[in-house]
Order: sequence, then C-alpha cells, then structure tokens
Amino acid sequence: MNHLISRSSPEVNSLDHFWGSCAVDQTMDSRVSTQPKYQLKQMGYQEKKAAVEGEMNRMNRLPANSSYAVHRIRVLNKILQLLSIQRTASQDEELELLFSGLSL
Repeated sequence: MNHLISRSSPEVNSLDHFWGSCAVDQTMDSRVSTQPKYQLKQMGYQEKKAAVEGEMNRMNRLPANSSYAVHRIRVLNKILQLLSIQRTASQDEELELLFSGLSL
C-alpha cells in the first residue's frame, strides 16, 4: 500500500530535526533560503576574498577525488582570478554570476 506522508503529519513531527539536514532536503524546504547570504555588490573586495577563501578551505577538506569539490574549486579559483584583475563589464557580470551561484 502506497501512501504519502506530509511534513505536518504526526509520523513526521518527531523527525523535524532531520529535515533540512542534507542538500536535497534544503532545496525542497521552504524554510531554507536559496538566496546568497550577501549580495555581491554589497560586499567589499576583502569580504569577497575572505568568503571565497573560506569556501576553498572547506572544499580542501573534502576527498580529493570528489567531482563536486574539484568543480567547486575550479569555480572558486576563477572567482579569485576575476577578483584580482581589472575587470571589463562582461567579466564583472561573469564574476557576479559565479559568486551568486555559489550562495556564499
């Protein structure tokens, strides 16, 4: 017999502390914001660099063969590169898109 359990059902209420504990749950949970913690334009250079370096440190703690970590490190390196140069308008746009895609 197939039945669906809603998040508000008594069976699930006892497991509330597990909701949002993994990435898939967080994307489905309406209580979790998908917006970046900070808007790129509101952050200064040092704040952006610190956020990227913090995420880089977090990625370096993941297994070396993690395709997720490898890809994310590539994106983080690209962001650091764009932060360190005098950017054109298109590079500014690329930086903003990359940064917002990371949801730092």
